[in-house]
Amino acid sequence: MVKKTLLAAVLVMLCSALLFAAGSQEADSSGANSGAAGSNLEKSLAVDTSVLKAADGQPLILLQEEQRAVPARPADPEALPEEDPLHWWDIEFAGWNAKKTNIPESPKNGAIGKRVVMIVHGDHPWTTACTRGAQKIADAYNIDLKVLSPNWDLAMQNQMIDQSINERPDMILLIPLDAKTSPQQARKINKAGIPLILFNTLPSDTALDYAIAWTGPDDFGQLRMMSRVWADKLNSLYGKDEKIGVAYVQHAPGGSPYFARTWGPISELATYSPNIYTLDMQAPGFEADKTMQVVSDWLTRFGDELKGICASDDSAQALGITEALKKAGREDVVVIAPGPSKVGLDLCREGDLYILCYQTAEGDGALAVQTAADWFNGKDIPPVRYLPKKIITQDTVNEYYPSQW
Repeated sequence: MVKKTLLAAVLVMLCSALLFAAGSQEADSSGANSGAAGSNLEKSLAVDTSVLKAADGQPLILLQEEQRAVPARPADPEALPEEDPLHWWDIEFAGWNAKKTNIPESPKNGAIGKRVVMIVHGDHPWTTACTRGAQKIADAYNIDLKVLSPNWDLAMQNQMIDQSINERPDMILLIPLDAKTSPQQARKINKAGIPLILFNTLPSDTALDYAIAWTGPDDFGQLRMMSRVWADKLNSLYGKDEKIGVAYVQHAPGGSPYFARTWGPISELATYSPNIYTLDMQAPGFEADKTMQVVSDWLTRFGDELKGICASDDSAQALGITEALKKAGREDVVVIAPGPSKVGLDLCREGDLYILCYQTAEGDGALAVQTAADWFNGKDIPPVRYLPKKIITQDTVNEYYPSQW
């Protein structure tokens, strides 16, 4: 009996010792994890991405130096004439009035080691450069970056969103393919509790209620800036008191560039230089042959009345415009386009494009990932982060070689 009692006592003591050891190990593990988290944040905050360069030698991370003035939203922007800049308020300033809903709080435990899924819009040399810039920032923070491309297929993009939600990454970065359906996409990601940053093309304003932020080019702003330089050139050639006809080769219908790269200039010129008027606008896509045909038709229809062309693309569209003008022997038409692709840079250097704007592709992807890293690091994130606006001329074009795409 004594032996049994002694054995029971030994067993109780052994179990207690094991439980104590397990508890101590758990406490040590918790403490180690806590220490690792603090160390991870410190290491993440110490990462300096300002020294990184894009392929063209420009700084990889660039932010607009001066914040754009955001005017008060009209009661009903769409009731205003399309030539009124405030008609486009809901697209141009999407995100500034966002009513943030169910936005996750930052873990504030550092960006290093996080898993991020980036869903782009489609395959294109620009997209390749964009993801290259994103990867440079991801590498700096040792972020596991997974890039998915639906190749311009909205149904496929929606499937990729579902797939990414199921994988439970630490963040999703998304270029919405369609502004109208972007709120449903953003709401689904938000409802799943996954932090979201939208970038590059502006979504519907409502979509930004469900996202931490939007990052990308100030497309309206840069086209407004370009249109003023364009107007100054046209007026210097033909006179401010003369009526000057121009036309627009538009972007793909539906996305924010479609509106920004047509109605940005039109609404800006309505007050800056009202003597410049619109002859026509068409969206032939991004094939040089189709653009060349459109411009050739314009030259036949409008003759010498056509003095300027604003393209939405400095590669295929710009090539088509240049070819049509050369075939017609027209050297008096002033052509502008956002950029800069290698094609656009070459055309600007040769004088076929009067000006380009510097819209960095690598910087676009880099800024999205940097904003994600800043959020993981607990930094305050503004609702909108713009890339800078710069104009490239024939005098400055050599500063941007080699091109990013």
